[in-house]
Amino acid sequence: MNVQEIRKQFPILDQEVNGHPLVYLDSAATSQKPISVIEAINDYYRKHNSNVHRGVHTLGTRATDGYEGAREKVRKFINAASTEEVIFTRGTTTSINTIAASYGRANVSEGDEIVISHMEHHSNIIPWQQLAKEKGATLKYVPLQEDGTISIEDVRETVTPQTKIVSIMMVSNVLGTMNPVKEIAKIAHENGAVMVVDGAQSAPHMKVDVNDLDCDFFAFSGHKMAGPTGIGVLYGKKALLEAMEPVEFGGEMIDFVGLYDSTWKELPWKFEGGTPIIAGAIGLGAAIDFLEQIGLDEIEKHEHKLAAYALEKMSDVEGLTVFGPNDPSKRAGLVTFNIDDVHPHDVATVLDAEGIAVRAGHHCAQPLMKWLKVSATARASFYLYNTEEDIDKLVAGLVKTKEYFSDVF
Repeated sequence: MNVQEIRKQFPILDQEVNGHPLVYLDSAATSQKPISVIEAINDYYRKHNSNVHRGVHTLGTRATDGYEGAREKVRKFINAASTEEVIFTRGTTTSINTIAASYGRANVSEGDEIVISHMEHHSNIIPWQQLAKEKGATLKYVPLQEDGTISIEDVRETVTPQTKIVSIMMVSNVLGTMNPVKEIAKIAHENGAVMVVDGAQSAPHMKVDVNDLDCDFFAFSGHKMAGPTGIGVLYGKKALLEAMEPVEFGGEMIDFVGLYDSTWKELPWKFEGGTPIIAGAIGLGAAIDFLEQIGLDEIEKHEHKLAAYALEKMSDVEGLTVFGPNDPSKRAGLVTFNIDDVHPHDVATVLDAEGIAVRAGHHCAQPLMKWLKVSATARASFYLYNTEEDIDKLVAGLVKTKEYFSDVF
C-alpha cells in the first residue's frame, strides 16, 4: 500500500486543526471519505436524482440502476448468495433492531435464551434486552477472559438448547478483540440457534465472507468504511428473511393494498419501506469500489502493523494502561487506553489542541466499562490513511498530556 498516495484521496486530511496538521485517529467512530465517494454522491444529485423503482422515465431508470447496482456490489463484497439477501438500512443499529423486532418477536418465547457478550456495543445489547423483557426470555452473557477475549469453552457452556439467538460483534470497538464468530456460529447452530454478527468494525477493515462464517445475519454501516452516513446493510439468509415480517410499512414495500389487507413485495424490497437511501447506497457502492481497488487484505495487514507499532510505542509512556489483547495478532487496528490520574476527556482535549483527534468516553459500551472497572477510556483507531508518523505524534501528545497535568497538580 502506498499510504501517501491514498491520503491524497481524502481532502479532509489536508488541513490544520488548532495550528497543527490534522492527525485523524477516530475512524472506528466514523471514517473519512475519499474523493471518489464524494463525487459519486454529487454526481447522483447533479445528474440522476430521481426516485427508484417507480418511474419509467430516464432519470428514474438511472437512479434505479445506481441503487440496485450498489446492492450487487455489497453482495459481492460480503459474498452473499443473492441480492435478495442484501437489505439496505440506516446502519448497523437499524439492522440489528430489525432482526430483533421481526425474527426475534416471531421466534423467541418465554423461557428461551438470547446470548451476547460483555463487550457488545449498546446497539447489540439494548434490542435484545427489550426483546427478552417483552417475551419473558433470559438474556445471557458469555464471560470474557482477562485479556478481553472470548474462549470457545465459555461459549459452549453459555449456549444451550434453550438458546434461540446468539449475537456477537466480530471485532470489539473498544478492545480491538477479533472474535471467533465462525466457531461461535457452529456452536449456535448445534444448539438450534441463529447467529447474528455485528460487523460494524470488521467489514471496513478485512475480507468478510458470510457464507464461510455461516452466520444467519450480518450487519454493518457505510460510514465506517469510507462511505456516507445514514446507510447500512442487513444481510440475512434468504429462507429466514422470507419467513420474516417487515417492521416498517408504507410505499415501496407493498405488492397489493386493499381496504383491509395488503401483501408485500418479494425480497429484498419488503424490508425497504418508503423512499430508500438512494444517494447513500450509491455512495456505499463507490466506497466498496475504492476499498477493493486497494485490497481488503492489504488494508488489514497495514492496520495490524500500525496496531503493533502503537502498542510498542505506547508501552514507553509511563502510567499508561492499554486495554485488550497484548498480542497484536489478536486485535484489530485500534488501541484503547487510559493515563493514570487523567480523565480520558482531558486526554482527548489536550490531544485536540495538538491537532490529534481521538475518541473519549464509554464508546457505547457501558457494560464493558464496568467490566474494565473504569468509567471511560480514550481510543485511537486507525485506517488505511494512517501512518506510523501519526502514531509518533500521538505518543508525543500523550507525553505532553502527562507533563501538563503533572505541572497542574
